[in-house]
Amino acid sequence: MHAECLITSTLSSMPLPAINSHEPCRSSRTQPSSSSSVRPPVPPQEGSMALTRLVGAALPLLFFFFSRAEAGALGVSYGRVANDLPDPASVVNLLKQNGITMVRIYDANPNVLTSLANTGIKVMVMVPNENVADVASAPSNALQWVRDNVAAYRPATQIHAVAVGNEVFDSRPDLNSALVPAMTNVQAALAQLGMADAVKVTTPVAFDALAESWPPSAGRFKDSIAQPVMKPMLDLLQSTGSYLSVNYYPYLTYMAQPDAFTLDYVLANSNPGVVDPDTKLTYYNLLDAQRDATYYAMDKLGFASLAVGHTEHGAPSSGGLKRGGGGRRRRLLQAGNGGAVATVANAQAYINNLMNRVLAGNRGTPHRPDADMDVYIFALFNENQKGAGADDVEQHFGLFYPNMQKVYEFDFRRPTGGGGGGGAVPPPATPSWCVAKAGVGDARLQAALDYACGHGADCSAIQPGGSCFLPDTKAAHASYAFNSYYQSMNRAAGACDFSGAASIVYQQPGMCAATASWCVANAGVGDARLQTALDYACGHGADCSAIQPGGPCFQPDTKASHASYAFNSYYQSKGRAAVACDFSGAGSVVYQQPKVGNCVLPSNG
Repeated sequence: MHAECLITSTLSSMPLPAINSHEPCRSSRTQPSSSSSVRPPVPPQEGSMALTRLVGAALPLLFFFFSRAEAGALGVSYGRVANDLPDPASVVNLLKQNGITMVRIYDANPNVLTSLANTGIKVMVMVPNENVADVASAPSNALQWVRDNVAAYRPATQIHAVAVGNEVFDSRPDLNSALVPAMTNVQAALAQLGMADAVKVTTPVAFDALAESWPPSAGRFKDSIAQPVMKPMLDLLQSTGSYLSVNYYPYLTYMAQPDAFTLDYVLANSNPGVVDPDTKLTYYNLLDAQRDATYYAMDKLGFASLAVGHTEHGAPSSGGLKRGGGGRRRRLLQAGNGGAVATVANAQAYINNLMNRVLAGNRGTPHRPDADMDVYIFALFNENQKGAGADDVEQHFGLFYPNMQKVYEFDFRRPTGGGGGGGAVPPPATPSWCVAKAGVGDARLQAALDYACGHGADCSAIQPGGSCFLPDTKAAHASYAFNSYYQSMNRAAGACDFSGAASIVYQQPGMCAATASWCVANAGVGDARLQTALDYACGHGADCSAIQPGGPCFQPDTKASHASYAFNSYYQSKGRAAVACDFSGAGSVVYQQPKVGNCVLPSNG
């Protein structure tokens, strides 16, 4: 094993379970117009400490380790279609009390944005659908909108994204041709005002923008929008370092088609999985199948690496869907066991499984194992003016009642139990570390690095000759400094932001030189998933001869032991890239050399 510096945390860790697709059933969720994550103070443009300027270098292998374990961002959609909600100042206190560090609003309401000032909570604002055509019509209109609704509040209010419209294809198809021009004009306005790096432009689309979604590999966008709108939109998003935003509602898909899936598959509880007949990839939840359908649709347009954010993702705790071609009659849909689908227990299971997955860093899909997973949960409150009455699911998506009491238990700070069937209960606290996002570029990393070293981080080890000076890259040094600052601040979520240059991870990363690592099986996923992943590894380059009957590592004859041996062989053969130790959530990277019976797993590091 090579010498290493492991950045420290005082807690202990455990892996947690993951969260899957057919045709969508979505109702539009719009917000009437008017007119998120906590972080330390914005690092100054000029460093407060003259730390050695680092030479730009290729990203070392150890940073691929971060991608698998890095937690996605988790926030809420703060809808306000109600007449009984608390005032914005009270809402902000509620967000802070519950560790909610990212918020999406459906306009740029001055009272909300002012209340969010100096909280460090990241905010996505929106150009309402009714303003899209105006913003598209002239760059000057977009510039005025950005001045009034973004620049006027930054940096005190941490606006980090602008959504141009919401589900335009679904709710305002007359605006389809204006959507990309509007996004382009907003992007140009942000650039003109010097905010294009810090504020990203996107547009949330409903999942029914796809013409096909099963099997996932057949995923494609509707012909009416694929070439004329989606292709130029994706090109704009990719060229500006942004992401496609999708509103996912697997739970509603199930409510509309209760005979198409099992409830466990939808809730992401333990289940046998569903196989894509074309790719042979196995899906263990409806969300991942819908996500991969989106990725395949983007692949077909030539965008195989663009990220997808989840701008809405929720589960109703009561109510039913409108049935019968738009008629007013509504009824509760029934699950196979005769119980109502939209229940508090089911919503709690779904949302807790989703939150646990995001917080634990289990972000990938079978098709995109290295995918990001940033999620806004819809919605903060139950909203009593949505839909067609109190029995409509549209009024029951809230995490909180209007009196600010929780509808069910959840925790934005760490993975938690309470999933209602299949969720592992974690230890009292989950360890975490803070690492750099290399993709933000050396200039932003240097500014944040200087800030951390000047505000309490112990940076002596990354000075020339220090024990962690190598690898001599900004990303490696910034990770060391960020984590030192984060730990000194008692791992407060706001202490690992640095204006978007850092992320919290839940698996201990190596900080110095080339850290040895191994890939082992997660026994908790069950023998069926382990066997599928084991077969894949042995058929794609792993040397599995030692675990054959009579082989030196055949004993102990268990799926977990054999899978660990095969996973590690595959992982080492792939240069220890993090994505080579995923196996749809069945594998994990470890940094202490493990044994399989009497066999010590080798490392090529």
